[in-house]
This record gives sequence, C-alpha cells and structure tokens, in this order.
Amino acid sequence: MKGLWKEICVAAFMGLILPALMLNTIVALDQKEQVPEESFETSQPEMVTETKLTMRLRMPDGTTQEMDMDTYLIGVVAGEMPASFAPEALKAQAVVARTFTLRAFTTGGKHGDGSVCTDSTCCQAYCGDLQGESLQKVTTAVQQTSGQVLLYEGNLIEATYFSCSGGSTEDAVAVWGTDYPYLRATVSPGEEHATHYTDTVYFTKEEFTKAFGGLSGDAKHWIGYATYTAGGGVHSIVIGGKEYKGTQIRTMLGLRSTAFTMTVEGERIKVTTKGYGHRVGMRQYGADAMAMNGSTYPEILAHYYQGTELTVWTEN
Repeated sequence: MKGLWKEICVAAFMGLILPALMLNTIVALDQKEQVPEESFETSQPEMVTETKLTMRLRMPDGTTQEMDMDTYLIGVVAGEMPASFAPEALKAQAVVARTFTLRAFTTGGKHGDGSVCTDSTCCQAYCGDLQGESLQKVTTAVQQTSGQVLLYEGNLIEATYFSCSGGSTEDAVAVWGTDYPYLRATVSPGEEHATHYTDTVYFTKEEFTKAFGGLSGDAKHWIGYATYTAGGGVHSIVIGGKEYKGTQIRTMLGLRSTAFTMTVEGERIKVTTKGYGHRVGMRQYGADAMAMNGSTYPEILAHYYQGTELTVWTEN
C-alpha cells in the first residue's frame, strides 16, 4: 500500500503541480520579453526653494516697494495671465516672468538699476488683489516652477511674451531689428477664442491725412504696395507714395499689432488687425491652447523659445 500510495502521489505531482509550474514559468518569460513603451515626457528641472531675492517694484504713484521674488511673481502671473487659464500655461508664464525679472535684476534692466515697474509695455503688469481659488492656482504655478528659468548658451534669455498673435508669432529682428536665435516666427494655432484675435477700426480721410500728412487726391490711391514678415505681419507699406515700416504704422495709428490690412471704403479707411501685442515670444492664449491640448509647460516653452534650456537658476 505504501508503494501504491507513493506512485499515486508522484502521478498527481506530475499531472497537476508540474504543468502549473511550467505554465507560470512560460508566463513569466513572456512578460519579461515585453518591452515597455518609451516615455517621451519633456524633462523638468527639480524643484528648489525660491531664492529669496528682494525685488524693487516701481509703483504707478512713483513710490517703490520691496518684496521677495515669490510675492512679486505671484502678482505678475496674476496681472499678466487670467487665472482661469490651464495650470500648465500658468506655469509657463511663471517661468517666463521669473526669467524676465532675473535678467533685469542681473543686467540693470530697462530702468538701469535692476528695478521693475508695473507698466506692461515697459516691464510686467502686477496685480496684488487676487484672492481665493484664483490666488491659490497662481501661487501653485509659481511654487511648482520654483527657481526655474530659460537660458540660451548659458545666459538668461530676453523673455518676451504677449497676448495674442493671430496665428503666428514674429521673428524678433522683424520687430526690433535685433536678432535673437530663440525668438523666431512659429505657428501658434488655437487662439480663435482670444478677445483680440481680430479687431477692426475705421479712420476718416481727415484722420488719415493728419497721421501721414501730404495726402491728396482719391483715397483709393493712397495705400500702395506692402511687404510681409515671416510671421505674417506687415514689414513695410507705401502710403501716399512714402514707405513706412509696419511697426511705425502700428505706433502712428495705435493699432493692436503689425498684422494688419488696409482698405478704402467710401469716405473711410478700414484697418483690420490680427493679434494683440508685438507678437514676439510666447503667445499667452497660444500657451493656454497648448495646455488644454495636453502639452506640459516645458513643451510650451520649447515651442515658443526655440533652442533654449529650462533649468534652475543659480547666482554666479
């Protein structure tokens, strides 16, 4: 009986246990041979505690306030970008604002002493009144990008940005005459919902003549040949026989951008613009559109500032 029982046990092991062990081995081998899909996430610098620099902020009433970098950047992001924008867009704005501020701090900036003002056409807008959920959202964007800046060949970049491009940004050289390799014209879709995607203004013949002077005859012959930039803005245009730069026209007529068309309609001149701002660097509505489509803030920044490095700033 013992011999018979031994044979039964051996048979059970061979018939039931051993196949199960072999199956587990085969499954394990199959799993080992499966190569996981590569992750193509854009790398992000490690978070660090924000350097407690003391910023000097020139207020509209002429006074100067001192505040730490965190406090200032929260106010800038709140003033420059709607808190309703996607979190990744707000993070991109925080990095760009920090880069702009540190460049001013280390080089003297537009005021020559490292200070910044609240005029968005000169430095950066500032809003210290944000509250509640909006304040928390902006604060999180600043904290989660703490210390991060954009460099090009080891130097802080000229971190320009604006509201809406009308479909494409501009080369810096076409707008300011200075070539920055990282500020190139780039397609910027998804901004059709922007407040100033297109705008139309009308000028009377008298207003047009006052602006340009020396205009006479039929208004249909006033507006001549135009050339365009890589970003679709007006590079130059002939008005009344004289050639003007698109940037000049924008200033003279107070237009929202250099991406404009002019037509004569009866007794008025119709000017239609696309976009709002100088159209160089990061387009804020474009950043939000990219974020809504799943782009991370490093991907947004890489799109608008080509060839730059996202890193943690350290004072040399």
